[in-house]
Amino acid sequence: MGELLQANTSLDVIIVGGGVIGLTIARALALRGVDVMLVERGELGAEASYAAGGILGPQAEADAADEFFALACQSRDLYPSLAKNLLDETGIDVELETSGTLYLALTEEDESAVARRYEWQTSAGFHVDRLNRQEAQRLEPLITDNVRAALLFPDDVQVDNRQLLRALVAANQKLGVRLATSTQVESIKVVQDRVTGLVTSRGVLSCSRLVLAAGAWTSSFSNGQNSLPDIKIEPVRGQMICMQTNPGATQHILYSPRGYIVPRRDGRLIAGSTTEDVGFSKQITASGIGEILNHTLEIAPGLSKVSISDTWAGLRPRSEDNLPVLGPCEIEGLFYATGHYRNGILLAPITGQLLAEAIVDNTVSPLLSRFSPRRFALVAAT
Repeated sequence: MGELLQANTSLDVIIVGGGVIGLTIARALALRGVDVMLVERGELGAEASYAAGGILGPQAEADAADEFFALACQSRDLYPSLAKNLLDETGIDVELETSGTLYLALTEEDESAVARRYEWQTSAGFHVDRLNRQEAQRLEPLITDNVRAALLFPDDVQVDNRQLLRALVAANQKLGVRLATSTQVESIKVVQDRVTGLVTSRGVLSCSRLVLAAGAWTSSFSNGQNSLPDIKIEPVRGQMICMQTNPGATQHILYSPRGYIVPRRDGRLIAGSTTEDVGFSKQITASGIGEILNHTLEIAPGLSKVSISDTWAGLRPRSEDNLPVLGPCEIEGLFYATGHYRNGILLAPITGQLLAEAIVDNTVSPLLSRFSPRRFALVAAT
């Protein structure tokens, strides 16, 4: 259960949620000398962060150069220094692989999308190479003969998300962050529009600043709470498959508009993913696995004889407008860091940096304006 809670414990900052977002914010605050406690309902990093693929690919996924794209690119570009610092702090290699992402056009419609993406990204000054079928297959012989064209995004990389979680937990422990696991938050204490602490299953905690980073469970804190932002975060199930091959079977992330394959150093291939509105069910289904396999074999038919070593599912936190919810709200001392949906691993570094600035320096970056909790209405007081 981690940290032993004592009655009326008082802290500088409490973070609710022990996934990659909560852990990254906790580390950023601790590096600034803040007394931090992180409260997690289960085990650290056991939900969406653990289930992710680890793709850091804003260019492969973006359709336009909007505020979200800018945020995502800045966060991706923080990963080399984060990986180095975590290795120095903990000795854990998060396996940041920088070979890039190969985005495949497998249909006529895909080919048109590739052309549009290449045009706007090169016009905006981003690094992207356009390849024909022969060039793509020279890079990755595993891919299908049906490939019509491809884009290589050398800056869209990947990290082993589970190694990242191990490193973040170890870093927080070394920095003295108090980690309270298996601890349910029963209510948030707000007095005269100011956060004063939490009531948990293991005791009452006092604080002047509170960060809600509880992913798909964030909305539970608005239910029955007076004058809290009415922020609806829905769980979206994503099923995943792990296949076992020899190391080096593929060097790049292989990406199509319908699926992806992420190679790990030890020969594992992570394939995904589904997008399912099924509440809080993490059940693995035949239809979900079938869908992933269809999309995987469309990319690389030769994987049909590869063994499946594991399957799992996670619950991604999606907001009403599909954008993250980041920064302070109308309640003094209450900050949100949630709704990252499919981009929690990607957005962790920038989220940690910007939330630490907002909490410690009272400086809210212009980058956060589009993602402010203030875009949602307050729950009326009763």
